[in-house]
Amino acid sequence: MKSRETLIRLRKFQVDDKRRRTAQIESMIAEFDRMTVDLEREIKTEQDRAGINDPAHFAYPTYAKAATQRRENLRRSIDDLKAQLDEAKAQLGEAFEELKKVELLNERDLASERAAENAIEQRELDSIGIMRIRDAARA
Repeated sequence: MKSRETLIRLRKFQVDDKRRRTAQIESMIAEFDRMTVDLEREIKTEQDRAGINDPAHFAYPTYAKAATQRRENLRRSIDDLKAQLDEAKAQLGEAFEELKKVELLNERDLASERAAENAIEQRELDSIGIMRIRDAARA
């Protein structure tokens, strides 16, 4: 039974670890989204300041070009992180299922042990009752 309890603790740790990893990825995606919005605002401000909105124009602001490239890199990173998030969620689901299996097995074993203990106790009570009946019949 001790090994089952250790296995349950291990599975709980794995579930918590997968949960932390999933939350970490979600946090990174949210941060990258925020950064993308900030860059879009900066690009728009730079374009308005220069009065040029066409990236192909020879006088298009260098900062706007660099910010546009950075924004595109962030978007690619977000797409990669979303794929990692899907995988992390799948792993979290699997870890949770494994934990539930072990917990159900543990509960089943505990119920079996309780039933066996109850059967032993009932036999003891029955033998006490039989002895009392015999003693009453002798008297």
